[in-house]
Amino acid sequence: MKLVFMGTPAFAAACLSAVLETEHPVIGVYTKPDTPKNRGMKLIPSEVKTLALAHGLPIFQPQSFKDDAVYEELKALAPDLIVAVAYGKILPQRVLDIPPLGCINIHGSILPALRGSAPIQWAVLNDLPQTGVTAMYMSAGMDEGDMIEARTTPIGENETAGELMERLAPLGAALLKDTLTAVSNGSVTRTPQDPALATYAPMLTKELSPIDWTHSVRAILAQIRGLNPWPVATASLGGTEFKIYEARSWQTEAASAPGTLLALTKKGLAVACGDGAVLITRLQAPGGKVMPAADYFRGHPIEL
Repeated sequence: MKLVFMGTPAFAAACLSAVLETEHPVIGVYTKPDTPKNRGMKLIPSEVKTLALAHGLPIFQPQSFKDDAVYEELKALAPDLIVAVAYGKILPQRVLDIPPLGCINIHGSILPALRGSAPIQWAVLNDLPQTGVTAMYMSAGMDEGDMIEARTTPIGENETAGELMERLAPLGAALLKDTLTAVSNGSVTRTPQDPALATYAPMLTKELSPIDWTHSVRAILAQIRGLNPWPVATASLGGTEFKIYEARSWQTEAASAPGTLLALTKKGLAVACGDGAVLITRLQAPGGKVMPAADYFRGHPIEL
């Protein structure tokens, strides 16, 4: 089968790497345009583009498939199958209709749960006990296509979204390889999703970052883990706005108003919340680096 691969971040690059281990030639790689980053706003290629360049694959970075010239360019490649993984762009129906074997996607959740652009992060934010990856046929609706296969994994108690994404990448890559084998030998299955069970995972924004200390310990810890590595939870502590990268539950018998700074220990700063307290263990001050909270406050005393 001649394949066109579409993807952008590291999660997708792991899947592209798996595809390159198969017998199916990749005749084109589509990825989002290079992104300006850091203080110099230097254009940085996606992880998928970097991998494609290393293998000498044809690379395409269109702004939109609404452009007729972009559509015709893809159609001229005449792929048998399109594989999309965390591409970050919507494929219109006319694109989905190009390959005779259809378009398949590896999605970072157990569909129909967590349809949308940030399923791995929302699995952590929602404090779910498990998640996984799903191979599916793409349709015009957002993550609404027929499922091929799903594979599950538990979410660790202290696992961040970034850590979970790294762990799901090889799981998705292995599922993709098996799916390509099933498609090529005609054994692939299709199971319609139950829309009544659908939940959604919208794009993350910095508006999700501020911690509300009236929430429960579990909710706050899930927020901190789910927003790591981006956009990162934030909190004002002693009048300074910090990014909060890591925290744990902290035992306290005294009831205090949410947001009260309770204690500074060898492991971090304890803060009261809705049903107990959390111990902030890693943070970042404005203009500083990520570091253990105890180390930071040793050099920058905070009034309790």
